[in-house]
Amino acid sequence: MAFRLKLDKVLKVAIVIIMAIMVLNVLWQVISRYFFNEPSSFTDELSRYLMIWLGILGASYVSGQNKHVAIDFFPKKLSDVYQRRLKNFTKILIVVASISVFVIGGGRLVYVTFHLQQLSPALQLPLALVYLVLPLSGLIIVYYKLHDLLAPPKGIIPQDLP
Repeated sequence: MAFRLKLDKVLKVAIVIIMAIMVLNVLWQVISRYFFNEPSSFTDELSRYLMIWLGILGASYVSGQNKHVAIDFFPKKLSDVYQRRLKNFTKILIVVASISVFVIGGGRLVYVTFHLQQLSPALQLPLALVYLVLPLSGLIIVYYKLHDLLAPPKGIIPQDLP
């Protein structure tokens, strides 16, 4: 549990820092364009990459907090036991999807772009660094969901589970 709390804190701080850098970056773009009549060449690209990191890391954080969008009309009609089973089944599906799409697919994308030495046009950053957020977030989501699956539900003593 202590690791999960530390991970939550690291993700929150990272998301806030990324957002702050984005705000400063866009502010610099506006200042350089309108006050100096010479738009900065790197700000559009940096904003785009920061938005990718913000969105995907934010999604993994929200997934860990179980605050993601869910349609719960039908599950609420089920008994508590079946609701718990459905939630566990959903968590297993999320783990499988995260491993296949984010970890494996994102890992392959990072490998290919690293191997091909692709660089971003303006910043000359390796695109593998930009895409690294995919397997990283996938691993974070897998950790959160496995932790949720293995931890007893809140308010229930482990020996009371069916």
